[in-house]
Amino acid sequence: MYADLKFPPVQLPPEADAMRARVRHFIADELAANRFTPTSDSWCAADPSFSRRCGEAGFIAMTWPKQYGGHERTAFERYVVVEELLAAGAPVAAHWIADRQSGPQILRNGSQRARDTILPGIAAGRTFFAIGMSEPDVGSDLAAVRTRATKVEGGWNVNGRKVWSSGAHLAQYMIALVRTSGSHEDRHKGLTQLIVDLKSPGVAVRPIENLSGAKDFNETVFDDCFVPDDMILGGEGRGWEMVTAELAFERSGPERFMSTMPLFLAALDGMPRTPTAAQEVGRAAAHLTALRAMSMSVAGSLQRGEAPNTEASLVKDVGAVFEQTLPDTIRRCRPTEPYAGEAGSYEAQLAHAVYHAPSFSLRGGTREILRGIIARGLGLR
Repeated sequence: MYADLKFPPVQLPPEADAMRARVRHFIADELAANRFTPTSDSWCAADPSFSRRCGEAGFIAMTWPKQYGGHERTAFERYVVVEELLAAGAPVAAHWIADRQSGPQILRNGSQRARDTILPGIAAGRTFFAIGMSEPDVGSDLAAVRTRATKVEGGWNVNGRKVWSSGAHLAQYMIALVRTSGSHEDRHKGLTQLIVDLKSPGVAVRPIENLSGAKDFNETVFDDCFVPDDMILGGEGRGWEMVTAELAFERSGPERFMSTMPLFLAALDGMPRTPTAAQEVGRAAAHLTALRAMSMSVAGSLQRGEAPNTEASLVKDVGAVFEQTLPDTIRRCRPTEPYAGEAGSYEAQLAHAVYHAPSFSLRGGTREILRGIIARGLGLR
């Protein structure tokens, strides 16, 4: 029996429009003060001071309870803040993971001590997280993780390695998927998520330089790193359940189709008025509108406490194709050689997008993995 995809339409409430005006005012002030230079893929550009100002403005932990530093806003108000920050090319990477997925996981499944000690720092834009899922030698097969946690008095000793840990060199914590029982052949059994303090003894974070010279990725090595019992998420052995829920937050947001939006907006200023350009821009705008509607629908599902894993995977897959092809679409309309020269220029925006576009179909799950998830969710395999 086949399942259906569910993308019920949503309407932004009036408070979301008011929030959009607030964040646009905030961005205008930041730009007027020359506090950041707009860039494509800005959710991978980190500026801890900008994240602190976002926290002060109330743009982090927007839907969380006030007792943890949150603001008890709706998912739709948060959505428009994310949209505006991405469209402006603002450097949000330092707090991005903590706000998008780590904090919500702790809020729902963490111990009281974890909530009390960690969440207020995230809300203030001062506590950052890295993702501890991928490992060397296992490719995209997340269920084959080999990092192991062994039970000791009062907690767990962790040994192993995580790789491609974006922003781990800036983060204070990592949520790591580890094996607490069985072997990697057991697949989804015996997996547990742990909150690891990256300043703990036995943790080494090693930057990995990419082809553009940036060092956003890291290898994180655990050598008898101790993690207390109350830093388990959801309980021992529930790691696969926890990680699949977390990926719904990671895969469905507007960052999955707006990474190259600052380039698109910059290109429109000098776009020639030709039939080809009009056709290409119109097609891109139509795709963007459809993706936004799908993504907002998933946000509505998350607001209702649902688990739209299949729909989130589809948004990520289709969105990656869109944002990956957008630089070539723009170059066909406005032929320009990418040049990483003057920061913020159109040529530099184009160069940045060309450099990073190949990674868009890898991060957050490869295209093959996502399509497998979608097929299972639809009952096709």
